[in-house]
Amino acid sequence: MPRRVSRALTVAEVKAKPPGRYADGGGLYLLVKSSGARSWVFRFMLNGKGRDIGLGTAVGDGSISLANARRKADDLLRMVRDGIDPLAERSERQAAAKARDSALVASQMTFRSAALAYIALNEGSWRNPKHRQQWSNTLSTYVFPVIGDLPVAEVDTPHVLRIIEPLWLAKPETASRVRGRIETILDSAKARGFRTGENPARWRGHIAQILPPRKRLSRGHHKALPSDEIPALMVALRKRDALAARALEFTILTAARTGEVLGADWSEIDFDNAVWTVPKERMKAGVEHRVPLSDRAAEILRTVACLGERKVFPGERGDALSGMAMTRLLKRMEIDVTVHGFRSSFRDWAAERTNYAHEVCEMALAHTIGNKAEAAYRRGSLFEKRRRLMDEWAVYCANVVSGKQSDLQIIAGPGSDINSAT
Repeated sequence: MPRRVSRALTVAEVKAKPPGRYADGGGLYLLVKSSGARSWVFRFMLNGKGRDIGLGTAVGDGSISLANARRKADDLLRMVRDGIDPLAERSERQAAAKARDSALVASQMTFRSAALAYIALNEGSWRNPKHRQQWSNTLSTYVFPVIGDLPVAEVDTPHVLRIIEPLWLAKPETASRVRGRIETILDSAKARGFRTGENPARWRGHIAQILPPRKRLSRGHHKALPSDEIPALMVALRKRDALAARALEFTILTAARTGEVLGADWSEIDFDNAVWTVPKERMKAGVEHRVPLSDRAAEILRTVACLGERKVFPGERGDALSGMAMTRLLKRMEIDVTVHGFRSSFRDWAAERTNYAHEVCEMALAHTIGNKAEAAYRRGSLFEKRRRLMDEWAVYCANVVSGKQSDLQIIAGPGSDINSAT
């Protein structure tokens, strides 16, 4: 390489030059900005195009001396003469370094860490506390023992099958949920750059081709008691002193969902106006629901108020009564229906034995009304109609004469203390 013909700058000039651009020779320039900042720039021509590449600061902490700047410029000039683009080469070097850093981070991100990070970011949007708990429980029970400490980037189909296959026939619903949660976590990890490639937990076109079809649980067809058998059941429930019996009776009278009833606390109850207000956080549709309380429903609440707990229907430790308490009670009474099915019983009664409009009955069940403007209008105007509907329902439920007791064989069972679950 020919020797530099010009050494235009001195060390003193590097520190003293006014704002401007000053050539030192061999493509090296000193750039002085109006702010006083000074930096080195190498300018080169390649394929007929002039380009600049910064070399670093010329003065101050971490600065590059004039001698070092010249050495860097000489190295870059050799590359240019060899047909190499210094900017492209530096970009490739930086990209490679970034890839190495990313690979290192990915190798340190375990599936457990990725899962816990996903839950922490998303659990606030899950309205149901039980849903949040199920996520943590299923992962801790079935997934973490197998792949918890494995880098999330290395999770593959054999790992997923090792978790899912033992559950597939014995606990198909659990297996399906676990697979879906693994898939979600792996998708999240991929979006955050911790893994690449296809999702090994994907069902369609992948796991579905490996595992046999599972028998699905029926959806939307909860076993319900015929409405004309409800009064006889209510008589049997009133003979029981168990808290689960009061909870079930209250659930039937309000046509509410199990979770709404068991999650109720006293702050939601307005005895003066006979209204139970369920906050939106506990409603399936995410909208606050006002439930008019019939005389019998309010009487039940006053009966259990003596327990002195925050929850209306408390469990043994003061938290909510178990979600299975009412189901176990029905089994003891040898009634083969679901708690949720009583909503269908109410809806059938309202349709067959009353003249209330469809929207009144739907709002009593807290079903969503599609038209938002119509829903806003009906919110206030239908509440008193719903109150009359629920009062009539309570009267019907208490009318034992109308119940077909001969058709419904109920095991009333011995009475028990109200603190008992069943």
